[in-house]
Amino acid sequence: MMTSSTFTLEPTGLEFRFRRVRLVARDWLTPSYVRIRLQGAELAGFVSLGADDHIRIFFPDGDPQTVEELRAAPNREYTPFAWDEDWLELEFAIHGEPEKGTAGVAAAWAATAPLGAVAGVGGPRGSKVLSGRPDAWLLAGDETAVPAMRRFARTMDADAVGRVFVEVTDAAHELRIDAPAGVVVEQVHRETAPAGAALATRLDALDAGDRPAGSVFGFVAAEQSVVKPGRALLLDRWGLAPDQIVVKGYWKRGETEYHAPH
Repeated sequence: MMTSSTFTLEPTGLEFRFRRVRLVARDWLTPSYVRIRLQGAELAGFVSLGADDHIRIFFPDGDPQTVEELRAAPNREYTPFAWDEDWLELEFAIHGEPEKGTAGVAAAWAATAPLGAVAGVGGPRGSKVLSGRPDAWLLAGDETAVPAMRRFARTMDADAVGRVFVEVTDAAHELRIDAPAGVVVEQVHRETAPAGAALATRLDALDAGDRPAGSVFGFVAAEQSVVKPGRALLLDRWGLAPDQIVVKGYWKRGETEYHAPH
């Protein structure tokens, strides 16, 4: 007999706003992962209701004088990590070498833009809000999903149980997820393997017997190749409902303009 779930994922629309901000701080958490702080009076009223929200960040070259000029700048989507009335923090995985021009536009800006540099923030347009309390959690992602996984972990109560898998290059690049004692966080090292491969192998190793009891929330996000093994675990082997999981490719190898589905 089917029992009702203890939680729901509810799409929620938000008023879209575009904001002008400036870079005011940079904190390197690992040699290739940086947290930046953007600040500006236009951030008043900023809200992000879902841990997996995306906002679009615009990276101009110089100091644009008009909104139109700022909106024409190169841009990418990121998950807001933390914010208050006049500041917003974001986290960036830095691939390549920004100083040598081998990093993408967003990574290069996050790593090397001078303090005081102007940026634009658009959104979020909407959120998928987790309401209720999952009986257990399964979070899995690479560096690009760490802000979302950190936000999900912040919503867990002290009695939460589950597992978190974080794919990183090696021990020097591990990214901490602060979770309750009952949530086991495992750092998955890919070493020289392609991004997503180690995480896919770890998910493939979980079978039906590893499924926690009750209503399980599953979140899997990394390079696009993780989608198939993520869905195979959560839908096929664990039998979770499609409307109670999130599985997506946050990025796609070789496609800098790829946008994760919302």
